Amino acid sequence: MANDTAGPVPTIRELRPEDWDPWYDNLIRAFGGSEEPAEERELFNGLTEHSRSIGVWDGAECVGTAGAYSFLVTVPGGASVPAAGITMVSVAATHRRRGLLTAMMRRQLDDIRSWGEPLAVLTASEPAIYGRYGYAAATRQLSAEIDTTQVRLSVPPGTDDVRVRYAAPADVLDACEAVYASLVPRRPGMLARRPGWERLGLLDPQAHRDGASALQCVVAERRGEITGYARFRTKAEWIASGHNGVVTLADLAGEDPATEAALWRFLFGIDLMTRLVVRGRPLDEAWQYQVSDIRRCLPRLRDSLYVRLVDVGAALGARTYQAPVDVVFEVEDAFCPWNEGRWRLSGDPKGAVCERTADAADLTLSVRELGAVYLGGVSLAALAAAGRVRELREGALAEAATAFGSAVAPWLPHGF
Repeated sequence: MANDTAGPVPTIRELRPEDWDPWYDNLIRAFGGSEEPAEERELFNGLTEHSRSIGVWDGAECVGTAGAYSFLVTVPGGASVPAAGITMVSVAATHRRRGLLTAMMRRQLDDIRSWGEPLAVLTASEPAIYGRYGYAAATRQLSAEIDTTQVRLSVPPGTDDVRVRYAAPADVLDACEAVYASLVPRRPGMLARRPGWERLGLLDPQAHRDGASALQCVVAERRGEITGYARFRTKAEWIASGHNGVVTLADLAGEDPATEAALWRFLFGIDLMTRLVVRGRPLDEAWQYQVSDIRRCLPRLRDSLYVRLVDVGAALGARTYQAPVDVVFEVEDAFCPWNEGRWRLSGDPKGAVCERTADAADLTLSVRELGAVYLGGVSLAALAAAGRVRELREGALAEAATAFGSAVAPWLPHGF
């Protein structure tokens, strides 16, 4: 890496436990420098995987950070595929434009390949940065601000059979995690939570409440069994005409449509509250089709999980396809040249194989397009219309676009 200042060239090395504090302090400073609550800092100290994290050091000073959690990500077909969850990426403002980020990205992708993990995933603070390293937005998330004084909810049969009751969040954590785990295989993009990650859902520093209540929780039960939960905060507000409170949803999960509907109905009906704010929800979540007026819900979309295929063959062979497909891709990947060349994908709803081939290409694209469509939330046909995919065999685009789709929208349930 180039360095236009005097002194030693910064070096990259694996993070040592004793260096975590200066490493994390550099990250916090790079993201604005606001002091982080002690409980949040403690949580991420415990979640950091030191052998999978790196720092850039200029002498004794940490000037760059990057980590890689060991995740399992659900892919179309329900399999859980190993993925490196790229996180805590920062470069000190004093060391910008010296190639440090590129050097860390190079080191990470080489490491991930050596670990035998076919995918890397991240959430981007600045989306424009990561495209040059082969990442592409593969999922989107839905947010809304629902006027619960005007919007009514029509619930499916069986909702009245579900009981909703308050519970202390920590007291029902194990039951809630069991509900979450039952949902992981059902939706691409979901993360199988490893030990320690369950604490993320209980993180509740007062500094992050913005005047709202402490974290509250209700569980949904049917015949004495917990089948769902919602975590949320309430904030009482008053205007001249009366109450104007806000419910902010932190997390919601239900094992079946009636359970989900019972939880949403509860959130719509909390006394003295007039708005329900939800963020980061699945694009196809059922409440959108149960409300009386979607306009008064003010739905908004945003990019969420970014995917990078580290091993094209292993990644494409790890998922299933919703229709039979037999297509040859010509893949461009300048940053990870081991992926470049022609790959034949043969698959169907039961499984797939993706191997090197000398056969003529049917479609040409870069590894970014493969990352975008990998979880089934982005259409190859849409990327072709944008000039990002080129069809060389007539019919190949329609065949592949149909096969890569997903019956349910992919979704990242929480950040990392």
